[in-house]
Amino acid sequence: MTKGDETRQVILHRGVEAAYRVGLTGLTIGELASATGMSKSGLYAHFRSKESLQLAVLGQARTEFIDTVVAPALRTPRGEPRMRALFEGWLACDLRQDPGGCLFVKAATELSAQQGPVRDQLVRDHRDLCDAVAQVFRTCVAEGGFRADADPEQFASDLYGVMLGVNHAHVLMADPLAEERARRAFEALLDAARTTAPLPVR
Repeated sequence: MTKGDETRQVILHRGVEAAYRVGLTGLTIGELASATGMSKSGLYAHFRSKESLQLAVLGQARTEFIDTVVAPALRTPRGEPRMRALFEGWLACDLRQDPGGCLFVKAATELSAQQGPVRDQLVRDHRDLCDAVAQVFRTCVAEGGFRADADPEQFASDLYGVMLGVNHAHVLMADPLAEERARRAFEALLDAARTTAPLPVR
């Protein structure tokens, strides 16, 4: 990584922190200048527009989430240990309120009714995460831990709902039981995947 790359990464990390505070749509070159102590003209040379800045900051948030949550999970053994590692990393990210992870939830609320490249990229990021969960679930099936007829996409959707719920309960409502409830919900999902499917009613 060159000196210029390192500088840009530091700037973008500050941008992620600022966007978590003011919202992705509230992030401007002026706001980032205040957060970094750099001149607006210097930052304009990096990003040229508010939209380019927002896309770059979203990309940095994605990189930070992958580095702290997804990549460590993928280094664990296949199957249930990997699923548990993914859940633990994701939960820790939510409970710490890491800007890189929580920004995706915050931005989803901001951009849900807006159209444009930033929203499109955010949608792709959320779908990629669901796909990653589903793929890890498939390794659980392949390793023999879960039912062969279990639905990876449904599991990913259910787990995604649990994680959105814990973010809401912890960040907005300051619920002291948010972590405990999330863990119970996760274990229930695993148990359901292990349970033999009921016979159809005739």
